[in-house]
Amino acid sequence: MAKNSLPARNRQIEQLTNLFGEKHHHTVESLYIYGHTGSGKSCVLNHVLVGNDLFHVVVNCIECYTTNLLFSTILEALSFEEGRIRCDNMNDFVRCLRKIVEEKEVEETLYIVFENCERLRDKDPILLPALLNLKELTGLNLCAILVSELPWEKFYNGTAVRDPFVMFFPDYSKDELVEVLCHLRPQATDLEFYKQYVGLVLSMFFFAFRDLRELRHLVEINFSFYEQPIVDGKLTKDDKLKLWKNIEPHLTSSLQKLLMREACDGRQSNEPELTESVKAYDLSKGSNAKSQNLVELPFYSKFLLISSYIASYNPSSTDRRFFLKHAGRMRKTARSMKKDDHKNCHLRGPHSFPLDRMMAIFYSIVDEVVPPSAGLFSQISSLVSLHLLAQLGQDQLDMPKYKCTVSLDFITAISKTVNFDVIRYLYDFV
Repeated sequence: MAKNSLPARNRQIEQLTNLFGEKHHHTVESLYIYGHTGSGKSCVLNHVLVGNDLFHVVVNCIECYTTNLLFSTILEALSFEEGRIRCDNMNDFVRCLRKIVEEKEVEETLYIVFENCERLRDKDPILLPALLNLKELTGLNLCAILVSELPWEKFYNGTAVRDPFVMFFPDYSKDELVEVLCHLRPQATDLEFYKQYVGLVLSMFFFAFRDLRELRHLVEINFSFYEQPIVDGKLTKDDKLKLWKNIEPHLTSSLQKLLMREACDGRQSNEPELTESVKAYDLSKGSNAKSQNLVELPFYSKFLLISSYIASYNPSSTDRRFFLKHAGRMRKTARSMKKDDHKNCHLRGPHSFPLDRMMAIFYSIVDEVVPPSAGLFSQISSLVSLHLLAQLGQDQLDMPKYKCTVSLDFITAISKTVNFDVIRYLYDFV
């Protein structure tokens, strides 16, 4: 079995190969494999099972959402009798499994793989202990393999569970991601040239996320932009700086789409990418459904973003006018109007504001009573991570200050999705 077909996972392949041994060798009763999404767990496991021609069955615990369906799927895969086997409980499953293996006279080890096994925690409390002890219950030479993103400690439920052999898949390092992505490069593509391109992509995306599947998608859809100047004869492979300046706007656009959880279908036009403010302006003219596709935010997060925009572009002295009932009407004299012309907030850019001011505006514009909670404040952190808000300073003693970083067209499109007229609350437009 060739190890280089799965780069950066040779150690895990070797460990699994040594653990399984030959087809007829006895191995551990149960194996638990975990790691973050996109770390190669299922790919490596399938590579070892198929490459060594081991007798195995793979079931997805998300698709098999009931215990009966889980048992029937395993038995039907072993007996090749689809839709003919019904199994209602663990006793029937053990009996039918032993019967099928004995009838086939299988002497090699049977491996039963449970993908997304964290779903088993929501089922019968005795199901997980029984699956881990399946070798002892059936008397067969088998191994139950559980694959999940959670550590094994999350499966303790108070029942007597026998600890399996635990195997961890770490995240790919930056060098390993380069190796894997270069291995998946298009055919007839120069390795050094593609490696240079992958390094540029990872320099922008590596610290934002490390999901191999998303990185592979982003690398593939942007590669045509990177090599297009070379295909047209405008640049050569040695013009690294010019190639970087050409690809940088496309990578920035992809990063913004990813952070905002925008659906990327992989189709890219040959025209320059629009900025987020232009997209928001176009969507503000369209339907509410299109505006919701602009950025997928929770309901209260939208009001928090609107509150932050008002706090950034309105003087604090105008809060009483907009949000306090019976505050009276402020008059703009000719002198003040002339002074305001030189101090237009939207021309000067956003101002910083303290957290308590934003929350006061938030509670004023939301129509319902929203109790303060950890979940509500965690949405502020999410807005910061999405680069919709900027947190200023890291001083733990003072009240945290923020600044809204979105444009007027963007916030207008967002406010329309919650039926809120933000223009009425902006001092520059009154």
